[in-house]
Amino acid sequence: MFLIKIIGYLAGFFSMIAFIPQVYKTWKTKSAKDVSMHMFAIFTAGVFLWIIYGIAIKELPIIIANCVILILSVTQLILKIKYDRAAK
Repeated sequence: MFLIKIIGYLAGFFSMIAFIPQVYKTWKTKSAKDVSMHMFAIFTAGVFLWIIYGIAIKELPIIIANCVILILSVTQLILKIKYDRAAK
């Protein structure tokens, strides 16, 4: 069971860090023109549901990873809205 928890934490870790380059690039370039608003909105909803699921089954790796991913995803959505408005 310990190995399964480690795998869960590693999966969460890699899922979390996957978003950092996109958020950083958007923030640095002040442009989100190539980012799909629809994809991120749907993805954010899915992540929120993963958090609820993780809470329901009391699985900390799912809860922690998806809370961080939710923060990064919402950040990306905010940057998308901000920079798209600024470009108009």
